[in-house]
Amino acid sequence: MPAPTLMNWSGGKDSALALYHALRDPRYHVTDLLTSVNAHYQRVSMHGVRVALLEQQAQRIGLPLTKLELPEMPDMDDYERLMAATLTPLQAHGIQHAVFGDIYLEDLRHYREQQLARVGMEAVFPLWQRPNADLLREYLDLGFRAVVVCVNEKYLDASFCGRELDADFLRDLPPGVDSCGENGEYHSFVFDAPYFSAPIAFEQGDIVRRTYQRPAAASTVCPPAPGAEAPAEAPAEPAAPDPFAPGFWYCDLLPVAEAGTR
Repeated sequence: MPAPTLMNWSGGKDSALALYHALRDPRYHVTDLLTSVNAHYQRVSMHGVRVALLEQQAQRIGLPLTKLELPEMPDMDDYERLMAATLTPLQAHGIQHAVFGDIYLEDLRHYREQQLARVGMEAVFPLWQRPNADLLREYLDLGFRAVVVCVNEKYLDASFCGRELDADFLRDLPPGVDSCGENGEYHSFVFDAPYFSAPIAFEQGDIVRRTYQRPAAASTVCPPAPGAEAPAEAPAEPAAPDPFAPGFWYCDLLPVAEAGTR
């Protein structure tokens, strides 16, 4: 029998394509979506997309959505405690596997596998180590559509934010930028997919720049959503690149019912 399976759903292209493959894999039965959100601002972590649009994605897919609600600047202890508290009841209801859209970041894969093992679950990576060109060709050929909602200015300028993720966008990426955005160069919001019951209507709002300071804990999960205030700066740390060093450009998306009500 197919194993009950959780989809770690960011709302972007990689999780959307990973879900496409998980839905077609006879070994798995995807029963739930899980998304990390900023509890205070009610936006998807890292992407800055409004929860109202996330909920529309879940409705179009036809799967129940669980929101992992995180504080504004979660440290790893916060994240791991809240993740375990969220996963444990799902595992108790029979979910054995969790699907991710990661492509080739070995450290991230190892971390996910470790965290799931703590609650007796196994990670699944349908896109793992597939060439970028193959993934993007498949994404376009299958009819997925997405808009770029966040770019890291270390890699891309503000002109890329708010554009549709299509062949023109990919052709315009500067040299050295990962075309799938695997290093956090950009994040996207999928508004149409082969398994959506209908496309999601939205309007583009403001494009804003945000900068963040590293919180006091030694490590963090992700930048907060647009609008979050940065905490006091912590002592500098050596070695690994600091994801908070550059600024981020966000394109706010408004559900059609909310357009013009900013």
